Amino acid sequence: MHIALYGGSFDPPHNAHLALCLFASELLRPDRFMISVSNNPFKWRYAVADVYRKQMAGLLAGELAGVGIVAEVSGWELEKKQPSYTVDLVRYVRSIYPNDRLTLLIGADSYREIKTWKSWESIPSLCDLAVFGRSDGRNSSFPRPDGIAADEVRFIEFDYPVSSTQIREAIAAGLPLTGLIPSSIRRYIVEHDLYRSR
Repeated sequence: MHIALYGGSFDPPHNAHLALCLFASELLRPDRFMISVSNNPFKWRYAVADVYRKQMAGLLAGELAGVGIVAEVSGWELEKKQPSYTVDLVRYVRSIYPNDRLTLLIGADSYREIKTWKSWESIPSLCDLAVFGRSDGRNSSFPRPDGIAADEVRFIEFDYPVSSTQIREAIAAGLPLTGLIPSSIRRYIVEHDLYRSR
């Protein structure tokens, strides 16, 4: 079995998250997606409680299921009640699926910072890496940190300029979210009165 692992804050999930998963499904052909809601050690706090982020990630998984893609949400990082690191998440998933192929989906911005990650050198030996984003504009390839071989990473051109920060600001300002967020997640945000300015 081939598992695509996609971690993030999902505060909130949006159309770029959905588009990346759809694109990954088409290109990489995983059998299932595991969406992990992170407890990023580099973020002081999140805009909404963990329970909301996890439930919205579940709605993102539901959007994928609606087009026939198998997806599950993992709350393992949240349940640790302490900062989580990518290498720990990958090792956890590997412990559950020791004999399966595992591909970690990450954005180009995160990849550029990979050498700041805990035990980053171990990650390519634990899983494949698929990096999504724009190239650096100087050539056809993404920048590659020293220590990671070219054949350990698949670079995929992907440009969908939507961010969770942009969406939170739009909601706080009462602006429309057309084209930014799946309707199921928009309804959830409205129902729970999330991201409104207080």
